Amino acid sequence: MRNTLFIIFLLLFVSVIPGFGQLSSNLPIVVITTPDGADIPDEPKVTAEMKIIYNGTGIINNITDNGNIYSGKVGIEIRGRYSASLPQKPYAFETRDEVGDNLNVPILGLPEENDWILTANYNDKAFLRNFLAFEIFRNMGHYAPGTVYCEVVINDEYQGIYLLGEKIKQDKNRVNIAKLNPDENSGDNLTGGYIFVNDYYTKNDSWLSKYSPLNKPGGDVHFVYFDPEPGELTAQQKAYLQNFVDSFERVLYNPGFKDRSNGYRAYLDVNSFVDYFILGELSRNVDAYKKSRFYFKDKDSKGGLIHSGPPWDYDWAWKDITENCIHFNQTDGSGWAYRVNDCVDWPIPPSWEVRLVQDEAFAGQIHDRYYLLRKTILSEQSLYSIIDSVANLLNEAQERHYQKWKILGINVGTPEYGEQPETFSGEIEKFKSWIARRLVWLDANMIGKPVPGDDNVTPVIRVFPNPAENTIHVGSDEIISRIAIFNLTGNQILEKTDCGDYTADVNVAQLRPGLYIIKIFFNSGQVVTQRFVKN
Repeated sequence: MRNTLFIIFLLLFVSVIPGFGQLSSNLPIVVITTPDGADIPDEPKVTAEMKIIYNGTGIINNITDNGNIYSGKVGIEIRGRYSASLPQKPYAFETRDEVGDNLNVPILGLPEENDWILTANYNDKAFLRNFLAFEIFRNMGHYAPGTVYCEVVINDEYQGIYLLGEKIKQDKNRVNIAKLNPDENSGDNLTGGYIFVNDYYTKNDSWLSKYSPLNKPGGDVHFVYFDPEPGELTAQQKAYLQNFVDSFERVLYNPGFKDRSNGYRAYLDVNSFVDYFILGELSRNVDAYKKSRFYFKDKDSKGGLIHSGPPWDYDWAWKDITENCIHFNQTDGSGWAYRVNDCVDWPIPPSWEVRLVQDEAFAGQIHDRYYLLRKTILSEQSLYSIIDSVANLLNEAQERHYQKWKILGINVGTPEYGEQPETFSGEIEKFKSWIARRLVWLDANMIGKPVPGDDNVTPVIRVFPNPAENTIHVGSDEIISRIAIFNLTGNQILEKTDCGDYTADVNVAQLRPGLYIIKIFFNSGQVVTQRFVKN
């Protein structure tokens, strides 16, 4: 009789404790098994088996189901710095074939690749901080890492809700710049593509800027080589990227930096810096500039400018932080994230935005773009709709997550002001309330003034590549209304009317090879003309 009661008790116990063979979820389930149940180290990656289960929208997924999305080997390790110190560990993994080579596969609707991230949510009790930041930047018209919510089980132990997502890297479906090969050491080949970052650094993976921040004189600013990795770059490639950034900073910190032709705009994709600024300030992210701040540069023949982004590391954002810094510890929604050097000591980011906003034209672009977006993707209705959809999606899984990690009502991770909600719904309301306060303050204090129309100032444009094969990319510092292409006899042969932004792509694949004239029309009524070659 005792044995029977014990078996019944054991079955009941197993059925309610997540991760012991009974897990069912509306979310995808990721199951990871290491040899002999060994722990996953910080580095190097260890080989493990992974299966990913997802049966479709509205269909329950069971841990006992076959791995219909992925079933095979991975190399996996703990990633991150501060987040790696928390109980719910973040991971990086590579999908691999049977012999251990990288295997490109699509996962849960994300395009095929082999480098992936499992972002933990221990420091984000609303599960929204990274997801919302990426969604906003993507809706602004830029690349941000694709992510999918899932539940993770490692060696039969339930680990909670994660974001399975794309690692930032060069790829046609990620940061879409040219792949830089080791033999590309001269000419246009040498000029891209590069991804670099402000982050924690060592002397072997970074270079020291020649310029200290305006608001931290004497501070050392380091830029970290990211993709290609430091060990993959040749001496010529490292020198080229360093010299290009040095040239930009020399112009930026000189008196003539505002010049529309020869100033900083000759080096920066201004629109990406404007949108990154708005996202960093909307979320008041202490890490938007201090670390995990990415940049990328393509080959000169493909534009060749420094772009700001993609965004990364927003788990300390959207919060009132109890740090001794006026920009982040205010509970009334105030403070400027781009002034982070007023407070932090390491790592020290450059003061690019501090200098850029001294240009009335740049500040005006931020002003106009912000208030334009407030009517659409940054409206309360739009932001709250995303938040509510995520809350509904996670409503069942969050119960299991908080059975595993009993942190509701407790100040864990980022040190925050105020009482901590004791329910998931309370965390969602707290998140919305923070956004509401922040928007009120930004609406009243956003930098810059409306950009006036000035017929004497010609809009700055870039048309590339030139020569072109299939697509021409057009960028400007003013809003483009339409684009028209003419042959040399003056006949219009192509028109694009659905612009309404600072950038536009024009499909020219059907044009015959030859010389053409492109006219860019602006909301201000101005027209800029340029020639291009169709190969």
